[in-house]
Amino acid sequence: MSDTDFPASIAMPAETIDEVINQLTSIVEWSKENNSRIGYFAALYRKVTVQVKKGIEEGFFDDGPRMARLDVIFANRYIHACYQYQTGQTPTQSWVRAFDATKDWWPIVLQHLLMGMNAHINLDLGIAAAETVPPEELPDLKGDFNKINQVLADLVGSVKNELAEIWPILGIMNRYLGSVETAIINFSMENARDAAWSFAEELSPLPEALRQQAIMQKDDMFAVFSDVILHPGFTLSTVLKIVRLGERGTIRERVEILE
Repeated sequence: MSDTDFPASIAMPAETIDEVINQLTSIVEWSKENNSRIGYFAALYRKVTVQVKKGIEEGFFDDGPRMARLDVIFANRYIHACYQYQTGQTPTQSWVRAFDATKDWWPIVLQHLLMGMNAHINLDLGIAAAETVPPEELPDLKGDFNKINQVLADLVGSVKNELAEIWPILGIMNRYLGSVETAIINFSMENARDAAWSFAEELSPLPEALRQQAIMQKDDMFAVFSDVILHPGFTLSTVLKIVRLGERGTIRERVEILE
């Protein structure tokens, strides 16, 4: 496979969670074949989606069908952005920054994951929530909205073990830095969730033209924030370079670890 044969199966929006999982699988497999760091976030995101599906099936959410709708709308924003970028179109600037970073050697795996979270949670999640239900029903969504973020937070926490396989000294570094995740960027899942919900409340009552304007403004803000993730100051940037030099495995092997 080559960059020119990005899977056409993801061109059409997914309509079910199973279709989302299949499309994410296509992106992961393409990434492994092409040694693309895009596969880092795609592999993590597929695990999240599988867990959300399991939660729906087990009755974890108050309204399973509504949560499935939110999950599909949310996932389609990432999948479509990925397809746009790989086919010469332009997704939101937050995703452009994240995808551009996958071409660079220096960012560590965790930075690539944070870049994806910045675009997808900070920007896309609020948009997806606003599109899932009409304005008068948005307050009823909040409980399940918080629960889906509990799933996200649980999985992000588990990534530590996988990152330690890629960079074995991570455990030692965590003793001195407290948490590499926190040291790199003050990326709080709880704060991101609350900000995404506030953004959904802002967008929900707006007519389409004003909604798109608000999305563009927020996108500009998080595109700038992505620079902080990639360049978090001299000291941490130096630490990150040490981490990067110690990361082991090929891109494909790292994607497989994250799977």
